[in-house]
Order: sequence, then C-alpha cells, then structure tokens
Amino acid sequence: MPRPFDLLPPLLEGLSVTVQVAACGAALAIVCALLAGLGRLSRDPIVRAYARVYVEVFRGTSALVQLFWFYFALPILLGVRLDAFTVGVLVLGLNIGAYGAEVVRGAIIDVPRGQIQAAAALNLTRCQTMRYVVLPQAVVAMLPPMGNLLIELLKGTALVSMITLSDLTRIGLFLRDDTLRTVEIFGLLLAIYFGLSLLITVAVRGLERRFSRGLDYGGAR
Repeated sequence: MPRPFDLLPPLLEGLSVTVQVAACGAALAIVCALLAGLGRLSRDPIVRAYARVYVEVFRGTSALVQLFWFYFALPILLGVRLDAFTVGVLVLGLNIGAYGAEVVRGAIIDVPRGQIQAAAALNLTRCQTMRYVVLPQAVVAMLPPMGNLLIELLKGTALVSMITLSDLTRIGLFLRDDTLRTVEIFGLLLAIYFGLSLLITVAVRGLERRFSRGLDYGGAR
C-alpha cells in the first residue's frame, strides 16, 4: 500500500518555490507598507494622493486579476514581459503592502500625541521624532496585524499556480492528476501550509516580545 510520504520529494520542490515567492513578496510588502503608510500621513498632498491611489487600487481589486493583468495583459499593453516568478512576487508584495499601509498608518496615528509633543519640546526634528519616538512604539502595534497579512500572503502564493509557476499547489495538482491520490496529496498540502503559517506566527510573536521589552519598563509607554 502506498504511503503518503513518498509524495513528499516532488512536493518539496514546489515548496522551495512557494517559500521563495513568499519571502520575496513579504520583503516587498513590508517596504511598500512602510512607504505607503508614511505617504498617507505626508504633508505633501501629491505624495498623499499617490499613496492613496496605490492603496485603493490594490485593495479594491482581486489579487488573481492583478496576476493575470501583469502576466497576460501587460505584455500586450506595454510590451513588457515579466517571468511568472517576478509577477508573483510583484503582485503579492504590492497587494499585501496596500493592506499593510493601513496597518502602518493606523499604528502611527495611535501613538499618544503627548509623545510627539515631548519630542518637539526636546527640539527633535520631524524625522528624528518618527525614528526615535513614534516608530519604536508603532512597530509593536503593527506586528500582530502584519503577521496576519504575511500569513495571507503565504496562502496567496497558491494563486501563482494560475500563471504557470510550479509552486507547491501546482505540483500538488500535477501529482493528483498522475496518481489520483487526492486525499493524501491535499492532506499534505494542508499540513505544509499550516506548518509555514505556524512558523510565521511564532516568529512574529518573538519579534513582538523583543520590541515591546523596552516599552514596558521605563520605555516610551
């Protein structure tokens, strides 16, 4: 009788692609979230407008349609052809980054006004206030929702199978067609995705404890 573990080698090949897409997409998402979140709070109306357009467009449209647009429509429209891996990273990073921008904006707004006034009394510039006073406190508030968004990004990597990228889900579908072992294959996929999500959760909680350490005892709070 075949055992489910004989399906692992090909699935691990797809897992490698999934992890790469998720890691690169997460890095891009964090950068986009910080830039757009700060952009939404900028004093420059043009910067605020660009940041808002980015957030609303990517939050208001389907990630799957965005993948199709970048992979199939962009080459026709602009003559720019990107490989499936690049499109996957770009779309997932921009999509999750748009949601993350609101997390960043909300966390910064929630920093007590008195902290900013105290920084002004100390003659700190706006940039120094943001770096040394606001962001250290805001990061702690950002981490739990950002962790949730990174898990959503991980789950969203399954969409890249729709643009021919041989990720974990696509390899699983190929195996299912070849072996007809549906329950075993999709059971392993569930377990693998759950394991990756659990790793993200543990990592985010560790970061949350580390960043909140200085705020609980004699810190900014």
